[in-house]
Amino acid sequence: MTLTIDQIVRIAPVVPVMVVERIEDAVPLAKALYNGGLKVLEITLRTPCALDAISAMVEALPDDAVIGAGTVITPKDLDAAIKAGSRFLVSPGTTPTLIEAAKAVYTSVPLLAGVATPTEAMHLLAEGFTHQKFFPAEAADDVPMLKSIGGPLPQITFCPTGGIDLAKAPSYLALPNVKCVGGTWMAPKELMKAGRWDEIERLAREAASLPRP
Repeated sequence: MTLTIDQIVRIAPVVPVMVVERIEDAVPLAKALYNGGLKVLEITLRTPCALDAISAMVEALPDDAVIGAGTVITPKDLDAAIKAGSRFLVSPGTTPTLIEAAKAVYTSVPLLAGVATPTEAMHLLAEGFTHQKFFPAEAADDVPMLKSIGGPLPQITFCPTGGIDLAKAPSYLALPNVKCVGGTWMAPKELMKAGRWDEIERLAREAASLPRP
C-alpha cells in the first residue's frame, strides 16, 4: 500500500535511523524495533549491505511496517533504494537533480527532503514538498529555529534529525510543526554487536510511548 509522507510521519513519534553494518543484523534489528512499536524504519545508505538490509526487512516484517532508505543523495541512490523495496526516501539535503528525480516518483515513493535553513525550506515548499527533514537538529539548535520558522511557514511540517535522544525528543515533539523526530538512540552499535535485541526492543517501546500534542 502506498503511503504519503503525511501519513508516514504520523505513525510513530520516532523514526529509527539505522546504520546496518552486518546483513545478519538486519532482520532481528527490524523485528526488535517493530515489536517495540516503531513501525517506520529508516535504513541509511552508508554501508555496502544497506540495500540488501532493506530488502530483507521488507520481506521479513508485516505489511504495516514501513521501510525506507536514508542518506539518499543522488538519483542513482533513489533508483536503487526503490528497487530494494523502500516505501519512502530521506535525504540529508537537496540538489536540483535529486528533487527532479524525486518528483517523478513522489506519488508512489515519497521523499522526505532535508533542509537546514528557512531559505531551503521555502525552495522545497515551492517544489511542492510540505513535509521536510530538518538536519542537523542539535547542531543547529533546532527547537528555537523550528519554533521561529513555524510563524511565517506554518504550512511546512518537519522531522528533525541529528543528535536527538530520548531526553531531547519531547522538546521537538511539543512543537506544532513537528510530527516526529529521527534518532539512533534506540539501536546503539554496542547493543547491535552484542545481539541485545531484547534491550533494543525495550528502548524502542520507550521511544514509541513519547507523547505528541
